[in-house]
This record gives sequence, structure tokens and C-alpha cells, in this order.
Amino acid sequence: MLVNTFVCWSFFALNCLLAGKQKRTQVINRWVPLWARINLLIFRIRVLPAGQLYDADKLIPGRDSKGRGRIFISNHRSGLDIPLLLSLVEAHCISRHDLANWPIIGRGARSIGTLFVDRESRRSGAAVLKEVGHAIENGEGVAMFPEGTSYGGDEVREFRNGAFNAARRANAQLVPIGLAYSDEAAYFFHEAFIDHAKRLTMVKSMSVAVEFGEPIEFGDLTTPEVIQRAHAQVQELVNRARKRLDENP
Repeated sequence: MLVNTFVCWSFFALNCLLAGKQKRTQVINRWVPLWARINLLIFRIRVLPAGQLYDADKLIPGRDSKGRGRIFISNHRSGLDIPLLLSLVEAHCISRHDLANWPIIGRGARSIGTLFVDRESRRSGAAVLKEVGHAIENGEGVAMFPEGTSYGGDEVREFRNGAFNAARRANAQLVPIGLAYSDEAAYFFHEAFIDHAKRLTMVKSMSVAVEFGEPIEFGDLTTPEVIQRAHAQVQELVNRARKRLDENP
């Protein structure tokens, strides 16, 4: 994983230098999915995507038909969730603040526009929401996990307001996503990341079903109404993903 990150980041940086700032987003959308897919191959992950917006021949666009960025919202179960989503959609991810200082991975994450947040700091959270707004205005997608942290199992926990406040302020479309893993070894909860990564390397192979739902617009809905609708949709998508895994072990 570290070698892949270093190699992809090196070629990405060179490509950015040659392409110039105006084409940086295009370069990101070329190299980030490649980095993500290689990581999934390293961990022997079989990805089974389906649903609204999904097209096997291309990434799901980070912007809607009006040119505004989208916010992709998903349940959060594993350290694999980020490369998984980045292999399928055009988006920046929001990650834990300490990852920004990790060797190689942190530098690579910063260079591709990852947004970092300290979940214990209100100031950090407010700053990230502003950055999300800027990304949306620029027509760039952002992937967020509104449960706030990762959990085990298929039950979708209560959603926090952050992603939805950002979507309302930026008038962004929400794209719900449901994830289900075939092996509980994928779950990342109450442990050191290095222990999580070591366990993943011990698994011979694993499948993950990804379901994309119908985009949600705020329209005349209140924020609590949108949160309720989004939560229900993500739970339904997780259930569909689990059913597909059961039918295709």
C-alpha cells in the first residue's frame, strides 16, 4: 500500500507539473481511481457496484447536470471504504486529521485534495464545512460518512448534521450509497489502524457490494427531513447490497 501510494503520487505530481493548475482536477480524477483500484487489488477485494448513476465504463461524475459539485454519503465500515469510493466516483474524501501527518500517505492525501477534520474540534469541523462549500462551488464532488465514524454490521447508525448542513449551504445534490462486506474482517472499529490493516492482509479474498441510490435534492424539505430520507435510503441500499452478496457469494 505504501509503495503504491509513493509510486502513484510521484507520477501524479509529475503529471500535475506538466498539465498545469487548470487541469489539476482532471489529473486527480485520472490517478486517484488508479491508486484506489491497485490498493483494492493488493487486499484482494472484489467490488460489485450497481444502482443509480453507475456506469461500468466511467466514474460517477462529481458534479450534477447543473455543474455543481455533489456530496456522496455512505455508511462507514472499513478502512477500505475510502479507496473503494474513490475507485468509483469523482470526489475528494474527508479523513481523520492525524492521517495528514502520516509518512507518504499523508502527503499523498493532501496533494489530491483530501479534507482533514478533527472530530473532537468544533473549529476544525466548521473549517472543513467551508472547504466542502468551496469544492461544491468549483463543481467538485466530496465523499462523506455522516455516521461520523466506522462501525461493524449492516445497521446504519444515526447521521450527524455536518454533511447535510454543507449540502444545504452549497445547494448540493446528495448521492446516497450503501456498502456491505462479505467478511467481518473488513470492519474497523475501536482498534489501531495498523492492526486493522494487518488483519486485512490475512484475508485470502473478500467481496464488497456497493449500491448507488437516487440523488436527493433539498427543494422545500427541511434539513431534518432530508436527514431522515437519506438515512432510510442508505439503510435500504445496504440491505440491497447484502442481498446481492448473499446471492453471489
